[in-house]
Amino acid sequence: MLAIGFCLAALVVCFWAGRRSLGQGLVALLTFGYFYGILRANLITTFSHFIFDAGLIGLYLSIRWGKVPGSGKSNSETLRLWIIVLIAWPIFLVAMPFQPLLVSLVGLRGSIFFVPLLLLGSRMKGKDVIEFSTGLALLNLAALGFAAAEYFLSVQRFFPMSPVTRIMYASGDVAGGFLRIPAIFSSAAAFGGTMVASLPFMIGLWSTAQRPLQRLLGMVSVAAAMMGVLMSATRSNFLYGCAMIIFVLFSMKLNGKQKMIFALIIGGLATVALTNVRFQRFKSLQDTDYVSERIAGSVNRGFWEIIAEYPMGNGLGGGGTSIPYFLEGQVRNPIGMENEYARILAEQGIIGLLLWLGFLGWFFQRGRIAFSPGAWAIPRKLLFCYVAIGFGTAWIGTGLLTSIPATVMLLIAAGFVVMPPEALQSNSASDRRGFRVQRAPRSQFAVVR
Repeated sequence: MLAIGFCLAALVVCFWAGRRSLGQGLVALLTFGYFYGILRANLITTFSHFIFDAGLIGLYLSIRWGKVPGSGKSNSETLRLWIIVLIAWPIFLVAMPFQPLLVSLVGLRGSIFFVPLLLLGSRMKGKDVIEFSTGLALLNLAALGFAAAEYFLSVQRFFPMSPVTRIMYASGDVAGGFLRIPAIFSSAAAFGGTMVASLPFMIGLWSTAQRPLQRLLGMVSVAAAMMGVLMSATRSNFLYGCAMIIFVLFSMKLNGKQKMIFALIIGGLATVALTNVRFQRFKSLQDTDYVSERIAGSVNRGFWEIIAEYPMGNGLGGGGTSIPYFLEGQVRNPIGMENEYARILAEQGIIGLLLWLGFLGWFFQRGRIAFSPGAWAIPRKLLFCYVAIGFGTAWIGTGLLTSIPATVMLLIAAGFVVMPPEALQSNSASDRRGFRVQRAPRSQFAVVR
């Protein structure tokens, strides 16, 4: 009953927040997304798997999906068409007799449920972006608090052993035999990935918010996000986070005080990383043989065999989409590869893979829009690069389109950066107070154009 109560609460809260504003609706959704992992791990029932889904349905119901006039209308309409195509093909495949209906429905959820978030990301205005970034900053601090508690008290105190948490207990490869820290997420990888995904928004909040408290919150949350990456002990996220910090350091003009603050953040994180072996799993990247073997285990192993044997796919849910433990035994001819494109191929066939590749081609053509000058120029560049890296490295892992809440962050970012900067502007006075679209004054960060 408690899990059902959380589902109903997620539905109602996200609907109510979405009616107030898109930014608040997305923050409400991500609140349930952030806590989804720890709730599911402690509520071992079927309904606990649908807490986040209920919240997303509530947000979708709160949105007016009609055409939105104004700047960027052409891009918005093109994006809408891509979304329709990417959703229509998997829906057609449900009718194919490849997998049992329940397995196909789970696979359908993994294939289409998050896709409309692209359109929501493209609709964010100035006030929405600031609300979204502020909410993310608070959630990051909450996640870091739980991570610190797990560091000192052990992960086992917060995530009991069960079929839901078996991946966590299989990742005891941190120095000293410790588990990677998941904070409040379903895995340490989800924790680290979400922290990296939030960094551009935190940097944008730090550099563009008008209220001093919001700028301070953004600055603190940048440090919190990077500390979270270290505690998650996920190597790829450590590289991405460091790359973002270095890019900001050399791309933004900082005054003396700001440089000192930034140097203290970097110095503090470096000191923690170099003096605590539990935060040094990234050092294994120096082992080139290990990295080569890791990549070889994910890339093209059986890719061409899938094309030859399953040109129409093995059915939704039959190619690697995460299936609840109570349905795993019903999957026919399960195919498993650590390759997101192979997963799409295995479930949606050649046509489904070509549709996604076509969408990605369109997205990358929008790079000139993402790199347009404006108050959010640096964060938008970081978000575009984050999305590009996410899809560009999807061939060495799975879960890119089904991770909670990282997939939400990824698709919102993708929709956000394909819209021209002037589309962020709003005519309402409240929006003008919450988001600055002109060049930042000298007393704050000045964006390099």
